[in-house]
Amino acid sequence: MLNGWAMIVKPPLTFFTGIRTLPMMATDGLLWIVFGALVVVMLALDLGVFHRRARAISFQEAAGWSAVWIALALGFAGLLAHYRGGESALQFLTGYIIEESLSVDNLFVFLMLFSFFAVPTEHQHSVLFWGILGAMGFRAIFIVAGVALLHQFHWVSYLFGAILIVSGVKMALTNDQKIQPEKNLVLRLFRRLIPVTPDYVGGQFLVRRDGQTWATPLLLVLVVVETMDLVFAVDSIPAVLAITQDKLIVYTSNIFAVMGLRAMYFALKGVMGLFHRLHHGLCAILVLIGLKMLLSAVHPIPTGLALGVVAGILALAVAASLIWPKKNR
Repeated sequence: MLNGWAMIVKPPLTFFTGIRTLPMMATDGLLWIVFGALVVVMLALDLGVFHRRARAISFQEAAGWSAVWIALALGFAGLLAHYRGGESALQFLTGYIIEESLSVDNLFVFLMLFSFFAVPTEHQHSVLFWGILGAMGFRAIFIVAGVALLHQFHWVSYLFGAILIVSGVKMALTNDQKIQPEKNLVLRLFRRLIPVTPDYVGGQFLVRRDGQTWATPLLLVLVVVETMDLVFAVDSIPAVLAITQDKLIVYTSNIFAVMGLRAMYFALKGVMGLFHRLHHGLCAILVLIGLKMLLSAVHPIPTGLALGVVAGILALAVAASLIWPKKNR
């Protein structure tokens, strides 16, 4: 009888233990499938189950979703550690933390955009949901192109490093600069091509009136969100490419961070003003990651050290924000 049970149990056990010994290509294929399944299932649950109706997102719900996305990212890092080794997991976590920290600036932009366009609270989740879907596609193109350039032309790494340093310095010098959506070139072109309704029409992005298709202001906000994400991707993607050029790690760390961005926005939008020093920490991170890329050929910086420095800068920026709060004017 025991032999019979062994015959039943052994094949599944052999399958799971044998995955670790598969060639790298096969293992990567499995990890891509797991990642894709996670994203599809979570998006379906998000839009089809938990947010079928437009409504305001409470702090407790947003905090819960943030915890879920962080747990999923950590779980995926565990899979990488098990099937590809600790170095891959460390690279993923470093890229994830860098992308997540740089995304904080996106949160401030979202807050200003929603205020500028007077987006009803119950429709903000829908804008961010579809905005993130678009970001997933655009970032995939950016990452594939960036990795191809780095593999083909080594000098591109110096270009990316310079871009990060310049971006960090520019960000530090324009701390109080306000965004001006009305000057967005894409938005101005969009208004010329498609008529826009004067008011919001529920949660709809497009409506039909008098036999003509009209865009609503909600679609305008979505267009601006997408263009602003492209601007931020110019900084964030080279920053992760400075850690590794592994497409699996770069893309998954990017998307896990971006996917958790909506929940983070609703959890932090009421207290964003408390972390006014975080902006300076992000500037320092961009400059340091840029220097890492410039020094990669001469003196490579270990991933563990880079992760520790990034985490330390973020901790110091948060602590400084709480110790020296911003004075109300």
